[in-house]
Amino acid sequence: MKLAKRLQTVVPYALGMMASMPAWAVEVGDSQGGPAVRQLNLQDPVTRIAEQIDSLHTMMLLICLVIFVAVFGVMFYSIFKHRKSLGHKPATFHESVTVEIAWTVVPFIIVILMAWPATKTVVAMKDTSNADITIKATGMQWKWGYDYLKGEGAGISFLSNLATPRDQDPTKIRNDHYLIEVDNEVVVPVNKKIRIVTTANDVIHGWTVPAFGVKQDAIPGFVRDAWFRAEKVGTYRGNCVELCGKDHAFMPIVVKVVTDAEYVAWVDTKKKEMAAKADDPSKVWTIDELKKRGEQVYAANCVACHQANGKGLPGAFPALDGSAVVKGPKAGQVNVVLKGRDTPTVPGAMPPFNALSDTEIAAVITYTRNSWSNKAQENIVQPAEVLAARK
Repeated sequence: MKLAKRLQTVVPYALGMMASMPAWAVEVGDSQGGPAVRQLNLQDPVTRIAEQIDSLHTMMLLICLVIFVAVFGVMFYSIFKHRKSLGHKPATFHESVTVEIAWTVVPFIIVILMAWPATKTVVAMKDTSNADITIKATGMQWKWGYDYLKGEGAGISFLSNLATPRDQDPTKIRNDHYLIEVDNEVVVPVNKKIRIVTTANDVIHGWTVPAFGVKQDAIPGFVRDAWFRAEKVGTYRGNCVELCGKDHAFMPIVVKVVTDAEYVAWVDTKKKEMAAKADDPSKVWTIDELKKRGEQVYAANCVACHQANGKGLPGAFPALDGSAVVKGPKAGQVNVVLKGRDTPTVPGAMPPFNALSDTEIAAVITYTRNSWSNKAQENIVQPAEVLAARK
């Protein structure tokens, strides 16, 4: 009686809570090249390897289903048809040679049927030879760095950050690419073999794009590789799949597959952009110019750990507001930004940011030395000083 009364109270309340849940949870549509609403199966494959993985998944699922139905069917049939109430008595035989052979041979055949095509696919996945384009993907907390090493586009280098605004109102309807959109996409040509070389500069990350059938860990101090050949033009999305820290969920991967002509145009445009951003390190900037540029660099690269107010995260990432390094000799801070730094509790907490240009490093250091409560005596760093520190 007490349980019935309690259910009469709890059930209507639970139903009311469900009815009041925000509508955006079901109104977001499928993400192009990414996850779909209520998706139960693998993403649609766009490479041969992904197709093979999808076929293997289906085949093995069917084999397991047949085994499940056969084993439990025989078991329940035997229990029902040979129960004691019908007058059946247990058999006394044992050590049947036929049974021993059957339960040895049949599983062996099943394993071979599953292992043979799976092994062929795994071997194909590891064949990264004769790639048309080689791209290095470097995982870092919490973004990806890409360097085009070989093939058309060699020399292109950029960082890829999450593009979804962190202050987006969670009560509003979110776009279809929420948390899986970036400011710089990886662009590759269709029907070309792309080799992805993975590494990391802090902790283990995982470069994964489900539609390509690619998942490769990025491990500090190691170089590993994978490949794909996309057969369909489009945009495909993935994410870091290794638990790499507090912002693990904010490391999306976006690959845009384009035609050959579009790729050539992108390479030309990207190289022109890089040339324009390569500021002359001999240029002397005013402190106001550096602070303005530094604020942008800080927002894109530093705010996740050190926070917008410079207070950091106690126990994990040190504060820059009042920091002895920031307020001390500028050469020390330049060295930290270029080479990274460990903390007593988090080895590799500060990764090296030597991928930034001399001007960007000079700007962000100048910004931190003149922000919040900081009033450093050496309050300005010029790009030429950063260039000299690199040597």
